[in-house]
Amino acid sequence: MAATAAVISGGLKVKAGLFASQISSLPLRGQLPRCFSFSSKTVASVSRSLVVSAVNNHRRRSSWPRVTTFCTAAPDAVSPVSEPEKKVESQEVVEENVKETANLLDIRVGRIVKAWQHEEADSLYVEEVDIGEAEPRIICSGLVKYVPLDLLQGASVVVLANLKPRNMRGVKSCGMLLCASDSSHENVEPLVPPKGSVPGDRVWFGNEEDLEQLPEPSPPNKVQKKKMWEAVQPLLKTDESGVSMLKEHLMRTSSGLVTSNTLKNANIS
Repeated sequence: MAATAAVISGGLKVKAGLFASQISSLPLRGQLPRCFSFSSKTVASVSRSLVVSAVNNHRRRSSWPRVTTFCTAAPDAVSPVSEPEKKVESQEVVEENVKETANLLDIRVGRIVKAWQHEEADSLYVEEVDIGEAEPRIICSGLVKYVPLDLLQGASVVVLANLKPRNMRGVKSCGMLLCASDSSHENVEPLVPPKGSVPGDRVWFGNEEDLEQLPEPSPPNKVQKKKMWEAVQPLLKTDESGVSMLKEHLMRTSSGLVTSNTLKNANIS
């Protein structure tokens, strides 16, 4: 550093001397104002200032951090997820969320105590259905075209119980019988709970072990507001054996699987 300063100082002194000699050789030197005169002390002072400034600048530049760039990724860099992987992960999340939503529906085993033709609607039956409550529920079903009335008497059925009551031609319907139907909707039949089930048994989607973690059913207002049934229903089907499913999740009670008697690969609504 001392050698660098000496070189810089020597160079500056030479330049300062040349500058002073050029000024002194001007023909009008004696006529210049006093402020333009350059004594040897002034030149030396300027030279010292320039040397100090140059040394300080060099020190500042030397203290700057060196930046090294690399073309390779850091060892802990995470590889970007491809679009197909993102879609698979997203689909898995959606399906799991739908299963959770479906298990917030209050689906129960029921038994039809009594059924009759609706007095104001030719396409509707009115049923009294025992779902394990103090009193049977009144439920209206559009099954006249598909199921003879005598087959409904005493039948075991599957009931969606946490829907808001609906007025159907003067009769308040407090639930819905779940049924399977083919793609043309020409054949419709109620879902059948497994043997050994009793009115009020909970119906859920998943494994037998899931029963212990089932949440409490959502109240009817929330089911309607969140459109829970609308989110779940399009994913309900029967498989090639007639077993009812939500995607790949089995529809079951503690006694076994919910099925359709005759409709395979059918829709459920």
